[in-house]
Amino acid sequence: MATERMDVMDRTSLSSLVLGGGCFWCLEAAFEIVPGVKAVESGYAGGARADPTYEQVSSGRTGHAEVVRIFFNPLEVTYEQLLDLFFRIHDPTTEDRQGADAGPQYRSIILYTGEDQMAAAQKAIEAASKVYRDPVVTDLEPLKEFWLAEDYHQDFFSKNPEYGYCRIVVAPKVEKARQFVDKLE
Repeated sequence: MATERMDVMDRTSLSSLVLGGGCFWCLEAAFEIVPGVKAVESGYAGGARADPTYEQVSSGRTGHAEVVRIFFNPLEVTYEQLLDLFFRIHDPTTEDRQGADAGPQYRSIILYTGEDQMAAAQKAIEAASKVYRDPVVTDLEPLKEFWLAEDYHQDFFSKNPEYGYCRIVVAPKVEKARQFVDKLE
């Protein structure tokens, strides 16, 4: 189920979105199993430093969040459905953290690329606000730049399913995604 890197020509017929909701390993693994999702890349966005490294982002001082860029066929799965899944697999009410992962690099964030994405994201945040007891703190920002994470972060869960973090943190999110996918079909 690992997705492969796509060249520019492959991407032209697809839509994309960039989301951050804690560790990118979790989001990548969950979104990879959604029908219509053609590729998921782990990376960094939302900060000011050019071409940041994992160590720099992990310091919490670059302003970047760990994010995923999802390439999808909008005829198979919609932007709105992907946002729905996003709000089901992470806690959008905890500022700068997901579980034990703490710092601004783990914040809940949607990075949009146009007015349509921005409006759909605002609507999804409003819908999530009705589901959660605590206030939703998901940031909504225009995507300025996406920086691809190091190779060893790509497809991390599929390559390391027995790694402790993957079994304890990532696997339950993938299971939530499976339940979501079952309802789509």
